[in-house]
Amino acid sequence: MGNASWLKQGTLVLASNNKGKISEFEKMFAELKLPVNVIPQGQLNIPDAIEDGLSFIENAIIKARHAAKISGKPAIADDSGLCVPVLGGAPGIYSARYAGDHGNDAANNEKLLHDLKPFRNADQAIEGMFVCVLALVTHAEDPLPQIFQGFWHGEILEAARGEHGFGYDPLFWLPELQISSAEMSKQEKNKISHRGQAMQRFRESLI
Repeated sequence: MGNASWLKQGTLVLASNNKGKISEFEKMFAELKLPVNVIPQGQLNIPDAIEDGLSFIENAIIKARHAAKISGKPAIADDSGLCVPVLGGAPGIYSARYAGDHGNDAANNEKLLHDLKPFRNADQAIEGMFVCVLALVTHAEDPLPQIFQGFWHGEILEAARGEHGFGYDPLFWLPELQISSAEMSKQEKNKISHRGQAMQRFRESLI
């Protein structure tokens, strides 16, 4: 059972400056109809936190605390990425900067395809998993951050497909739907994605 007393504060800071994530979250928060204003941290001139954790959970908490400390308000942060078991879980927490340049989707996708070449086998798909961890802190030193996780299983394509989404979406294949994540509408994606699942758990905590 989640403690939603932070709702009384009227504002929740979204600790992200990633346009793709903010766009997805704004849609999902609108559907939640929360009695709070959700403000992306950029509107409050809050810079990105230094993500020096070694896990999605650590980095989500670091980002949430950073936004809460500067804003003085409750904050929610997302840390997410793609984990590929044959690569030992890479790109993992380094998903956005896998090729070295933060947020360069084309370079990151290219590096992933290159790194997977030795593992390609005509008979076997390469499994991948999108992970999303949401961390909610009521204040910067909150000793009990609330954590909501979502996992989205699929396969890694040999070539990009689709025009929607961002990040590794064009390479993420959903065998049961026979489409890539980048071939889905935002609405379809939000229903089943890692971020959609984590948001669903967040929603359940408020009931």
